[in-house]
Amino acid sequence: MPDIIQLLPDAVANQIAAGEVVQRPASAVKELVENAIDAGADKIQLILKDAGKALIQVIDNGCGMSVTDARMCFERHATSKIRKADDLFAIRTMGFRGEAMASIAAIAQVELKTRRHEDELGTCILIEGSEVLSQEACSAPTGTSISIKNLFYNTPARRNFLKSNPVEMRHIIDEFQRVALANPQIFFTLHHDGQEVYHLPSASLKQRIVHLLGNNYNQRLVPVEEDTTIINLRGFVGKPEFARRTRGEQFFFVNNRFIKDAYLNHAVLTAFEELLPDETYPLYVLFIDIDPSKIDINVHPTKTEIKYQDEKSIYAIIRSAVKRSLGKYNITPTLDFDQENSIGHLITHKPFEEIVQPSIAFNPDFNPFSNEKKADREIPFLRDANPGGHRSAIPRNWDTLYEIAKKEETLQHEIHTEKSIPVDEQEITKSSERQFFQIHNRYIMSQIKSGFMLISQQAAHERILYERFLLQLQNHSGISQQSLFPQSVTLNSSDFELLRQLLPDIRALGFDIREFGRNTVVVEGIPADIGNANEHELLEHLLEGFKNNLEILKLDKRDNLARSLARNAAIKVGTKLSLEEMNQLVDQLFACQMPNLALNGKPVISTVTLAELAERFEK
Repeated sequence: MPDIIQLLPDAVANQIAAGEVVQRPASAVKELVENAIDAGADKIQLILKDAGKALIQVIDNGCGMSVTDARMCFERHATSKIRKADDLFAIRTMGFRGEAMASIAAIAQVELKTRRHEDELGTCILIEGSEVLSQEACSAPTGTSISIKNLFYNTPARRNFLKSNPVEMRHIIDEFQRVALANPQIFFTLHHDGQEVYHLPSASLKQRIVHLLGNNYNQRLVPVEEDTTIINLRGFVGKPEFARRTRGEQFFFVNNRFIKDAYLNHAVLTAFEELLPDETYPLYVLFIDIDPSKIDINVHPTKTEIKYQDEKSIYAIIRSAVKRSLGKYNITPTLDFDQENSIGHLITHKPFEEIVQPSIAFNPDFNPFSNEKKADREIPFLRDANPGGHRSAIPRNWDTLYEIAKKEETLQHEIHTEKSIPVDEQEITKSSERQFFQIHNRYIMSQIKSGFMLISQQAAHERILYERFLLQLQNHSGISQQSLFPQSVTLNSSDFELLRQLLPDIRALGFDIREFGRNTVVVEGIPADIGNANEHELLEHLLEGFKNNLEILKLDKRDNLARSLARNAAIKVGTKLSLEEMNQLVDQLFACQMPNLALNGKPVISTVTLAELAERFEK
């Protein structure tokens, strides 16, 4: 029997390695930009076409390469960073394994131009699918320019798995942001399809955060700094009131390398104990400087995971430092008798201000038994409508009320298995008019034939709006309420790309939005079902809810949008409703396809029967 084990050809081995190193255009962007940083560049340009599928070009003013180095950089496991195994534990550069360039050259058409400061001429190399087509001297500026064209051109199966341009662009922006945050001293630009997305001059870390994430982040940041014998920690955390329901603004860097670490993330979250709403995540950009011999960065192909010799101590230091910073800047209540003079200006004092005795104001004409009706706040989006579009709405003046026959215990549905709930015709209340009562501004109570029922007002309104918005998305029938003064809204680049992806469906809901410059849109109208709202907050919450649903529920785009907008536009717990508004809410709820199923899969209505009451009181 002949031998069957053979060495793979280099081109095939490189294509296999590319599956690990280059998963999508963002992976190639990360590797090329990190190489430019390692070359000592202080100016880096990133140029993209077709979200990196057609072109990724990185131009830097770094040290450049000699003729031999320019050719060697495309060889597998060729690196300038390592000479012996011990060097793995003293690495402070980004790339070091020597696989990136060989892997990229195996699945793309590559052009490299490079020149050192001391050389008169540079070198130009053309490679296609690991095959060197040409290498010759050329005129070139100092530094390196590398162009990656038609990524995965020779592996069509891999190319077919790439997502849409907006999705791939968001991944590129994520990688670009991480590199730009880690190197605020470097001037970065990013152009996509001829438009400038980022222009980041050399700046301080705080300025770089603001330039990347938006001007409104300037007032959200709390500085963190701690020097110990184990690690040096510096950076910023966000104020608790600006925490979001989705991850994405959490950045850990170890020796300037972005890492993902659930354990250290938990250390930050515990420092925010009792300050954050449930299921929200604070912003943080934290840098850990540690002796390279105390960590192992070669434990993951993308080098985003690290092992530590003393991770428990690092956890304690991070938790303590963040908690102290929140207290020092009066984010958390503290008793600090040794407050530093450097932060004394944060608390203003008026030493000779006269102390005024508090007074009590009251209305002597108030009569609690007066029949005079207090004017309730109008809720413009509680309207007569047929939200489901599939059956007739219940008339406003009908004298019957449906009760859901099954008890609450039978309503434990999975979120994705929504079913219609049958109506028991024998449970129709015979009364000339309905009696509704609001309990604690969160539940609506009404008598029914067999007892009474409680309706969660927020869950009910979410169900009504959800079915209405879903119908509008299907029929493109959303009605827009035009703004008297159009508002411009500036988003961070990632959210702006997401908004561009969703824009056709958002317009179908009734938004009148147009793009206006870099990362900015003009809102000229919002859905009529929402009434008066802050355009900036509405868009931010809509995108935030969309990302949260995408992460947790894996919903399709239209269902996700309808849920997100319904949850943001619905009346909230604590909203006082008039009798007329309660009537409208109940009418519209029972006109829905699934009136008793909330968007989180829990019941909207709970009933208590006379038999259950008798059992409680007649024991």
